[in-house]
Amino acid sequence: MEDHQTPTKLEYYDNMWKLESKAALLSYFQGEDGRCALILDSTIFHPQGGGQPSDTGFITVPDSSFKFLVQDVRSRDGIVFHYGMFDGSEGGELEPNIEKGKGVHLHVDEPSRSLNSRLHSAGHLLDICMQNVGLGYTEPSKGYHFPDGPFVEYKGTIPQNELQSKREEIELEANALISRGGKVSAEVLPYEAAAKLCGGHLPDYIPKGSTPRVVQFGEYPGCPCGGTHVADISHVKGIKVPQIRIKKGMTKVFYNIPA
Repeated sequence: MEDHQTPTKLEYYDNMWKLESKAALLSYFQGEDGRCALILDSTIFHPQGGGQPSDTGFITVPDSSFKFLVQDVRSRDGIVFHYGMFDGSEGGELEPNIEKGKGVHLHVDEPSRSLNSRLHSAGHLLDICMQNVGLGYTEPSKGYHFPDGPFVEYKGTIPQNELQSKREEIELEANALISRGGKVSAEVLPYEAAAKLCGGHLPDYIPKGSTPRVVQFGEYPGCPCGGTHVADISHVKGIKVPQIRIKKGMTKVFYNIPA
């Protein structure tokens, strides 16, 4: 693998609903695990991270039979790696004679992107609901926005005798927010402006002086986030909260959304 110092431009940072784009092929290689990887100068593919699964799709070269099936996307040190195999190849072996610097077309699978975005947005809505139902003393610490058992974990606990009533309140509040709807936006901001939009402060893991990307749901305070989301809160369609678990000073709120 060649060493690339320039970070991959993340086009979904500016437009979370763009499913096709153009880029330049910088390099390709086959890793020790046998998977092929393409590195591009920019991408609309969301890499796995922040509790959100990676996008899938394919990459083509205009007026050629070149087609790379993107099965997994990861980011390391600012470089995005598109893992997969060439269409028609066996075992994912490298396709010969790929011209570096060649323009390629990127195509993100819409159904999986839509589901991932709805799941991630639903997780953020739970954060708002926790505040709205009197659980603002808890602090979001971890989100798992995959289809197989999504949840958001919070520092702090809910009294055992209130678990059932709070579960019902959170679900009702979430669906009320979805019914009302509201614009969802994302913007990269200077540290001070981001802090102001996020209620006056940012989490400790955001370095001072950095330019975090902030996602905002309606008129509620924003939250630092690098993921993809729905364009409007109503697009989440609905939320069920089947269970809340308390363990070792943490509250885990499980949720799911309609297909």
